[in-house]
Amino acid sequence: MPELPEVETVCRGIRPHLQGRVFTQTTVRQPQLRWPVPDNLNELLRNQTVHSVNRRAKYVLVELDQGSLMVHLGMSGRLYFVPAGTPAAKHDHVDFALDSGQLLRYTDPRRFGAVLWLGGEASEHHLLSHLGAEPLSEDFNAGYLFSRAKGRKVPVKTLLMDGRVVVGVGNIYANEALFMAGIRPDREAGSISKARYQRLVMCVKQVLEKAIAQGGTTLKDFVGGDGRPGYFKQELLVYGRAGLPCLTCAGALKEIRQAQRSTVFCSRCQR
Repeated sequence: MPELPEVETVCRGIRPHLQGRVFTQTTVRQPQLRWPVPDNLNELLRNQTVHSVNRRAKYVLVELDQGSLMVHLGMSGRLYFVPAGTPAAKHDHVDFALDSGQLLRYTDPRRFGAVLWLGGEASEHHLLSHLGAEPLSEDFNAGYLFSRAKGRKVPVKTLLMDGRVVVGVGNIYANEALFMAGIRPDREAGSISKARYQRLVMCVKQVLEKAIAQGGTTLKDFVGGDGRPGYFKQELLVYGRAGLPCLTCAGALKEIRQAQRSTVFCSRCQR
C-alpha cells in the first residue's frame, strides 16, 4: 500500500501540471470504489480552478475555488496524466479533463482507493479530523512523541504506526527508522527516554525524506505520477532482510510479527 513518501511523490509529480488549471469535464466509469464516488462529481468540479495540490496523511487534497477533491490511492491506485482522447483501459475508473487538453486519470485495479468531494473545511472531514501530527512538520518532535508515549505499554513500533499519533509512518519506514535510532521495535513505548525519542524523531524524518527523494518504495504495484517506480527499496537496511547480516554489526537480522505485520530488527544494534 502506498505510504506517505509514495503519496508525497504523486503530489509532487502532478502538482506542476494541475495547479492553476481548470476542470472542464469529469468522467466516472466505476463509481463503486472503497466509498461511492459522488454521482454529481462532474457538476461539482466543472469550471473550478485548482489552487493547490497537497497531502494530508495518505490523502491527496486538491483545493479548488469552492471545496476540495480528495483522493486516496488505496492498495494499487494511481494518478497520472494522459492526452485527451486516450482510450480508457479496464481499471481506469475516473478521468478529470483539464483546460490544458490533458486528462488526470485515476486507475485502481483493486478498487480500494477513493475519490471524494469535501464541501467544507478539509481538516474537519471525518476521515481527517482524528489524524495525528505530520511527521515532516515541526509539530512532530521529541516532546510531542514522548508525551504521547507516556505511560503506554504498547510496543514503540505500534505507537509509531498509530495514525492518531503520527500519520504516514507505515511498516517499511517504521522498521527502518527504529533501526537507525537503535531502538528495539518491541520496547514498551512508555519506557523510552525523551532523549531517545529525539533520536527516533530525527530518524523518522530522515528516512521519509530520503524515501521521497528516491520516489518512494516499489515492492509490487506502486509507480509515481510520472509512471516510474520508487527506488528506495535499494536503500532498505532491515525491511525484507530477515536472516541476512546486519549492515552494521554483521549479526543475523531477526523477524517477529507485530499486529500481523513483519518486523525486522537487529538484536545487537537495537535495544
